[in-house]
Amino acid sequence: MTTRCGFAAIIGAPNAGKSTLINALVGSKVAIVSPKVQTTRMPVRGIAMAGQTQIVFVDTPGIFRPRRRLDRAMVSSAWGGAEDADAVLLIVDAADLVADANSPGARDTRGILEGLKDGKAKKKALILNKIDGMKRTDLLPLVERFHAEGVFEDVFLISALKGEGVADVAAWVASRMPEGPWLYPEDQAADIPSRLLAAEVTREKIYLRLHDELPYSSAVETEKWEERRDGSVKIDQVIYVQRDGQKAIVLGKKGATIKTIGELARTELETLFGRRVHLFLFVKVREDWDNNSEHYKEIGLDFPNE
Repeated sequence: MTTRCGFAAIIGAPNAGKSTLINALVGSKVAIVSPKVQTTRMPVRGIAMAGQTQIVFVDTPGIFRPRRRLDRAMVSSAWGGAEDADAVLLIVDAADLVADANSPGARDTRGILEGLKDGKAKKKALILNKIDGMKRTDLLPLVERFHAEGVFEDVFLISALKGEGVADVAAWVASRMPEGPWLYPEDQAADIPSRLLAAEVTREKIYLRLHDELPYSSAVETEKWEERRDGSVKIDQVIYVQRDGQKAIVLGKKGATIKTIGELARTELETLFGRRVHLFLFVKVREDWDNNSEHYKEIGLDFPNE
């Protein structure tokens, strides 16, 4: 029986819903999600099966106008993922575009659209996300406007959060994957090291707990991973912040905040790994962590020169 396998890159402006969509397409959590923009910093591969077709969805960092070294690395990674893929899905926050045609997300989307007009024979589809409660009269002009660009084979209206329209997207992608052997076992959902996934889960919990209090510049590293005889795992992680004041925020009064973060992360990790997890979190101040080439290497990003 003929098998198919290929890569589909999901690109878009920050907070368009890329990570929520890839989790819905794969059917399990492979990418972290939070209301904070630019949560995704590295390409994450989620694997889905559609009959005899294996689809490797690549969740890329949001594409925006970069200001810092980390920004440039993330944007470069996102475009690299699109260039290497067999199909490209541009996801757009439809509600944001209707509410404000000149919002940061709308401006970033226009820039991405121009980047996709490269003449390469790439299969591309547009996904208008977050359509919950939107009027058809608001959506149709958006569809017509993007169709007129002559870039996309198809346009999908979805709610990634609710799973509405996601099956149609999966079917479109599956039909456009090339013939070839599967790259992963049929039951594998993601291609991300457990140490890195564990760090990402903790970072998500930090963002969800301290969304308005902690700046974007924080990172989590899995420092130690110890397999225990009883089948459990002991994980030591370091949370890096850039100032002492940020460290105090993460710790909280008498350590209450970091305790909550640890409990939330541990609970989810036990579900993901299917075993008991002993999680220990430490907070360190490192002013220039986002200029540390080793950290970029750890999360799969190229270290850009100034």
